[in-house]
Amino acid sequence: MRCLTLLYLASALAACWARPRLRALSHEMVNYINKANTTWKAGHNFGNVDYSYVKQLCGTMLKGPKLPVMVQYAGDITLPKNFDPREQWPNCPTLKEIRDQGSCGSCWAFGAAEAISDRICIHSNAKVSVEISSEDLLTCCTDCGMGCNGGYPSAAWDFWTTQGLVTGGLYNSHIGCRPYTIEPCEHHVNGSRPPCTGEGGDTPSCETKCEPGYSVSYTQDKHFGKQAYNVPAEEKQIMQELYKNGPVEGAFTVFEDFLQYKSGVYKHITGEAVGGHAIKILGWGEENGTPYWLAANSWNTDWGDNGYFKILRGEDHCGIESEIVAGIPK
Repeated sequence: MRCLTLLYLASALAACWARPRLRALSHEMVNYINKANTTWKAGHNFGNVDYSYVKQLCGTMLKGPKLPVMVQYAGDITLPKNFDPREQWPNCPTLKEIRDQGSCGSCWAFGAAEAISDRICIHSNAKVSVEISSEDLLTCCTDCGMGCNGGYPSAAWDFWTTQGLVTGGLYNSHIGCRPYTIEPCEHHVNGSRPPCTGEGGDTPSCETKCEPGYSVSYTQDKHFGKQAYNVPAEEKQIMQELYKNGPVEGAFTVFEDFLQYKSGVYKHITGEAVGGHAIKILGWGEENGTPYWLAANSWNTDWGDNGYFKILRGEDHCGIESEIVAGIPK
């Protein structure tokens, strides 16, 4: 028996040694993934950044406080094989928007503000189309966590129902009451944005007034949620929620290989865990027989597949199905 145990240990160690320790963001890691002939392709999304910057982007504290669970009853709904809300609700422009969180761990606020914006449009039959302010949520929700240093998606949705959120577009857009004030940085060497460093990360202050020139007052500009809830960690439940009510916020563990994602259906291949990250999940589909969730990231359009990515569906891969949060607008 002891010999067997030693043999097992030796083979486990050999497997560990055989798998190369590849540096994050390196050419070696990109080549290793692409040679593995898996369900996705790797490339360079971050050409000129400090690793500390990338770590800072993953600002979601996983396994945080839970909201009441909402179970969807299918009734007579037949779920399609592929579902993309951008086609289902073509008059809701925020469904096509990719945001940029800049050098701040505000993904928890972005995933929420993006999905809330979509749901306000969807549930009003496209009569109300607004960009909900990531800035307002990031800076004013004191119970959500630590601002740019991380937060809880569930607390973000709860804040929407109790305190409401004002509107606000992308950096320098002058759209809405409180546009985002942290500027995007340059992932690549040859771009026009400032370089990405792990510096900064200070959370802007909570301003309870709109930017100059905006015609509505801060209080009047608030949009509220009627309810916020967790969706059960079951594939069909998440699909029914997306199909019926629109995009949700999800969170998962980012590994170093995910940073190099370019196309296809992401499955973790190599690399250490970087941290918890929140995103907007839009829909689902199948690619070459592999089921996926379609998600929007908040690392600008020069990351991944024009800012989007697909991740393995139905196996709670990297915890993607365990932390789904959503809500209904008032």
